[in-house]
Amino acid sequence: MPSLKPHPVDQHVGARLRLRRKALKISQSALAASLGLTFQQVQKYERGANRISASMLHGMAKALGVRPEWFFETLPSTTAEDPAEPPGAAALNLLIACPEGMAMADVMARLPRRLQKRVLGLLAAMVGDTT
Repeated sequence: MPSLKPHPVDQHVGARLRLRRKALKISQSALAASLGLTFQQVQKYERGANRISASMLHGMAKALGVRPEWFFETLPSTTAEDPAEPPGAAALNLLIACPEGMAMADVMARLPRRLQKRVLGLLAAMVGDTT
């Protein structure tokens, strides 16, 4: 019986889809309308619950102004010859997967560097981390 859990690659591509859509401040409904989909379908793609076909991925890339391979960037290596996953890629994917993650990243990016460090220290203290 097939697993009901989404495949990690589908989750990664979905997270990248969400990242780009949010960065462009496009709603799920607006993206869906431009692609002839429902917003529920876009939600499922972003969660990795449904796989994105090659033709749909091509259309999404065009609608979001990226090349199709952009959705696979930072994907963990699959062979020994491939470069290792960039540092922080897993953490970034987790951040953008939570509803408040994009807003947090946006606010942090606009803070002066010294305040970024203080906010990071506060967040680390809240979770009991000594980073």
